[in-house]
Amino acid sequence: MAQIPRLRPYTGPALLSYGFRPFFLLGSVWAGLEVLAWLPMFYGELSMTTAFSPRDWHVHEMLFGYVAAIIAGFLLTAIPNWTGRLPLQGRPLLVLMLVWIAGRMAVALSAEIGWLAAMLTDVAFLTLMAAAFMREIAAGKNWRNLKVVALLVLLALANLAFHLEAHYAGLAQYATRAGLAFVLTLIMVIGGRIVPSFTRNWLTRREPGRLPASFDRFDIACMILSVAALLLWIALPDGTVTGITLVGAGVINAVRLGRWAGDRTVADRLVLVLHVGFAFVPLGFVLNALSAFGIVPPSAGIHAWTVGAIGIMTLAVMSRASLGHTGRPLQASPALEAVYGIVLLAAIARIAAAISATGTVTLLHIAAFAWATAFLGFAGLYAPLLCLPKWPSARARS
Repeated sequence: MAQIPRLRPYTGPALLSYGFRPFFLLGSVWAGLEVLAWLPMFYGELSMTTAFSPRDWHVHEMLFGYVAAIIAGFLLTAIPNWTGRLPLQGRPLLVLMLVWIAGRMAVALSAEIGWLAAMLTDVAFLTLMAAAFMREIAAGKNWRNLKVVALLVLLALANLAFHLEAHYAGLAQYATRAGLAFVLTLIMVIGGRIVPSFTRNWLTRREPGRLPASFDRFDIACMILSVAALLLWIALPDGTVTGITLVGAGVINAVRLGRWAGDRTVADRLVLVLHVGFAFVPLGFVLNALSAFGIVPPSAGIHAWTVGAIGIMTLAVMSRASLGHTGRPLQASPALEAVYGIVLLAAIARIAAAISATGTVTLLHIAAFAWATAFLGFAGLYAPLLCLPKWPSARARS
């Protein structure tokens, strides 16, 4: 996402002028509020009129609520650059935003409106997004990015499967792993493109010397092994074969990350945070391998991927893209650096809560409040930038 493509003449609300604006704002707010609601639900202090179990509601709204919104914001902004076509604005963007909001309401009220009505309402968002992106890819003949749309279709199918499994089996286990695996694959595909690219661009301007390795057969082998490990994990999360494959995927992803010269980016937090977020990908593979061998609980590896890889990477991409696509300097303010540090704390605390024999309750509270602070903090910092045509003042930069 290096340059904003040409826009149609537009005089409506700035929030609807580009895809990243509404979905980055709504997604970050929802990520914070959802976790603040989840903690009392977990302890039985709050109930909701949802047909999902409390655990399934939390998982669903993280994967198919917050994450889906951030993916939409990213792709609605990236695909016009990839295809050279005009981006979605105004009323069509408003429709997509309202469909996403309707999905959140339908899931929350599914015990009242019925699970089937909630499912149809909820799955509409990712279905519409996949159809819109497929149309743009086909119209722009940008077939090399078809794999991204394919992953979005798989995510939409995982959402459908989540509703069906939760209703008929009582708990969505396979669909949870499938949805997480598809999101993680998106991070490995897109992260494998933007992390070394942004790193190379910054190092070329500021720090001559060792540069990130170019995409080659090693990266292809890494993706093949990673996808194989994830497919095994979806079907058979426990066992020796799954554990060994997950370890292999963790090691090769760690080597892949090491090839991107992240150790040379400490001076630029906008670049460094991408490497830190991606580091939780191999960590998650290793922790899930240990879970397959019965050494650590499954939630350790799952939260390394969700709170660590997904949480940090989404904040990193949202902050960088929002600055770049509104013409602001690509520089992290102290407040934004604090947001990065707080979400990192949330990831560490949540993994520790899964592994620790003592202090679990305290660690869970630290993780939840750190996560909510990071995402609501981001929303507060970036709301003026996302909602207004221009940044209000030089002193208000983030």
